[in-house]
Amino acid sequence: MRKAKWVAAAAGVVMLVAGCGGEGGSDKGQGGSSSVGSTAGSSGGGSEAGGDLDGAAVTKEIAAAATAAGFTEKTSDDPVPAELKSCMVSWQADADKAADPKKSFDATTAALGKGGWKEGQKVDQSGSTVMSLTKSDWTVKASRHGMSGFQMVLFVATDNGAECEALFKADLEKNKKS
Repeated sequence: MRKAKWVAAAAGVVMLVAGCGGEGGSDKGQGGSSSVGSTAGSSGGGSEAGGDLDGAAVTKEIAAAATAAGFTEKTSDDPVPAELKSCMVSWQADADKAADPKKSFDATTAALGKGGWKEGQKVDQSGSTVMSLTKSDWTVKASRHGMSGFQMVLFVATDNGAECEALFKADLEKNKKS
């Protein structure tokens, strides 16, 4: 039950992220989000930003950037249901084991940027940072929350293509009924 609620919440975040970048629906931070709009319709990053990304490739890129920055993956049950695995990736860092979670988070997002991911909106508020990065049809929602000894770092990536959008909508409808 908890797993289904988490996935529904994550899918809601995904839909929010998808709405904030691809179709001109965002009027906040035009300077920062303009790069998201420009990458949504074109490759923008050469052959690395081509449409060949899949969930496994995105997972590999996030894991490589995060581990190089000093994170290890937090072991837990995979919260992504089987029917969404091709459209969604979740990678949670074990922030308690990182020497400096904030520096590791910044280094991870910088490494993703060097790998062709384009930075979109970024919000820093009350000890938390939430930002989006795009590449091809994928969006990574990177978040770091740290206050009073509590640290959480999470990277949730979603494929914003039409096929995955339909799967996310179906999953949301299914979870509304349960």
